[in-house]
Amino acid sequence: MISPVSATYIYPVSAPPVKNGVLTFDEQGTITGVFTAEEARERQLKNIRHYEGLLAPGFVNTHCHLELSHLKDQIPQHTGLPEFVQSVIKLRNFNAQEREEAMAKADAAMYASGIVAVGDISNQPVTKPIKQHSKLYYHTFLEIMGFRPEQAEAIMERVKQLKDEFGSLPISIVPHAPYSVSSELFKVLAEYAAETGGPISIHNQETKEENDFFERKEGGFLDLFEFLGQDIDFYQPSGKTSLQTYLPLLPPELKTLLVHNTYTSAADATFAASVHPNLYWGLCPKANLYIENRLPDVDMMRRAGLRITIGTDSLASNNSLDLLSELNVLQQHFNVPTEDLLKWATFNGAEFLGITQQFGSFEPGKRPGLNLLGFKEQDGKVILGNELQRLL
Repeated sequence: MISPVSATYIYPVSAPPVKNGVLTFDEQGTITGVFTAEEARERQLKNIRHYEGLLAPGFVNTHCHLELSHLKDQIPQHTGLPEFVQSVIKLRNFNAQEREEAMAKADAAMYASGIVAVGDISNQPVTKPIKQHSKLYYHTFLEIMGFRPEQAEAIMERVKQLKDEFGSLPISIVPHAPYSVSSELFKVLAEYAAETGGPISIHNQETKEENDFFERKEGGFLDLFEFLGQDIDFYQPSGKTSLQTYLPLLPPELKTLLVHNTYTSAADATFAASVHPNLYWGLCPKANLYIENRLPDVDMMRRAGLRITIGTDSLASNNSLDLLSELNVLQQHFNVPTEDLLKWATFNGAEFLGITQQFGSFEPGKRPGLNLLGFKEQDGKVILGNELQRLL
């Protein structure tokens, strides 16, 4: 049997923090109880291991690109998204062994940094061997893209065949981004997703250029299409933001993650709530600073009551796949309580991926992972440090 553990604070996430609380486990590491110090004394619990720090469930990284791990330190910072996308395309042809080694290293690093589950973006099946043997739970989001309306059906059939190559691994076909998916392809995908189920993920308003493209057919995405050799003379801007243009095309009954939201306004958030009741909003702050040198309006998102999750994006746009460092950035720039940050990094992500039966909170019957975090108390508030030890 695993000995009970205690810490200065336990954050069950599904309940308020417990000072000097105690967690008990069975032989397999499944939680059997979450107790206050007084309840632990009443039960005469023995051999309790006490830690100085904060105990939290394992983290859920809702947005990662494992297949881009070989691009670490390859792309300059602050290029803006259109130029960043061009750089990724130019650097695609890496040695296969280098790419596999980089993915394996990234997978191991995520485990060591306290991550238990990952929503991973894929464009090809190269990550399959890693995912089959990983200690992490992966849900693959297989991206579909194509801006030529007449190609929508053919593109969908091609990606469905690619999906089959992942075998029995959890997987969804999802739109890459508003600027890379035609309205016709959105409709074809929506029909398929409504039949097969979600969750769905999409890059949303990561750059000002995205809204410029939809509102006025201006900005850096015109250069990107020229770089790709694509004629988009047929395209007519909607006169609305990207979110207000594409979101009504997605099935409202399916859990859907909007990732980045760097240029999402309060009006966009209000509109989104009116057309889609199952939205989650993914934040990847370090990647936003890396590419656009800007952060989303997190204060607005909190006021709007949005369900927020945390991601790392890829090593092409980040120096690590470490969720705690993402929380540290948010804590430095916004006045977000630690209790909220931990919920975003655990339960909300697990809820989006549909895995709360095991992950996301300390509750009897779950095996959510166990992270010991450093912290300090300042003006009566718990402030996260940058130290983490994975205990389970």
